[in-house]
Amino acid sequence: MKVAKKIFETARKEGRSFVLENEAKDIMREYGIPIPPYDTAATADEAVEKSKEIGFPVVLKILSKDILHKSDAGGVKINLRDEQSVREAFDEIMRNATKYGEEKKIDVDLSRGVFISNFAEMGTEVIIGVTRDPQFGHALMFGLGGIFVEVLKDVTFRLIPLTEDDAREMIGEIKAAKILEGIRGQPPRDVDALVNIIMGVSKMVSENPEIRELDCNPTFVYEQGKGALVVDARILID
Repeated sequence: MKVAKKIFETARKEGRSFVLENEAKDIMREYGIPIPPYDTAATADEAVEKSKEIGFPVVLKILSKDILHKSDAGGVKINLRDEQSVREAFDEIMRNATKYGEEKKIDVDLSRGVFISNFAEMGTEVIIGVTRDPQFGHALMFGLGGIFVEVLKDVTFRLIPLTEDDAREMIGEIKAAKILEGIRGQPPRDVDALVNIIMGVSKMVSENPEIRELDCNPTFVYEQGKGALVVDARILID
């Protein structure tokens, strides 16, 4: 809880309504939510060294208080498999961010460099999100990712805080639940790991009501007993 409060205080001082990705992952880690190994780097040389420590392949993303939507600024490079590709990706991300600032007529702060994360193995994609309703307060959303949420709107909601029974009910009541149970010879997914993530998010939001919106998207869930990982996280605050 202390980590989150300190991060939110820093964000407000910088005039941000969002936390940076490394900050979001720091908060996730505080609440026991599983995430891929990560670090930050301010230079290309540092990015190479940190990538070697994390282990290839890696993902690089721009870290800037002036850029919320990183992809729009050309600030994301994925599946980087060696030192040379990391160095080139770092330089290109910095160029793209500078150009983005010129186009938007803003002075983009590039001093933080990039966020580096292990490129997680694909699993079954799910989405866990939080929104805040003025009348009812925070609600947690769960559903399978991709076409299931974008086209079919196959999601379910519960008000926060949740019990473990609530979390298991959510997972079981979406129309695509059979995919998680195992279908057509596919092994069942690790539902217990998903329950733990949902409960961790519920606790995080309960203890930090200034969170306005949260997305754990994508979250990959693997075969039963092999866990789940929150690959990307976005947190908006008051």
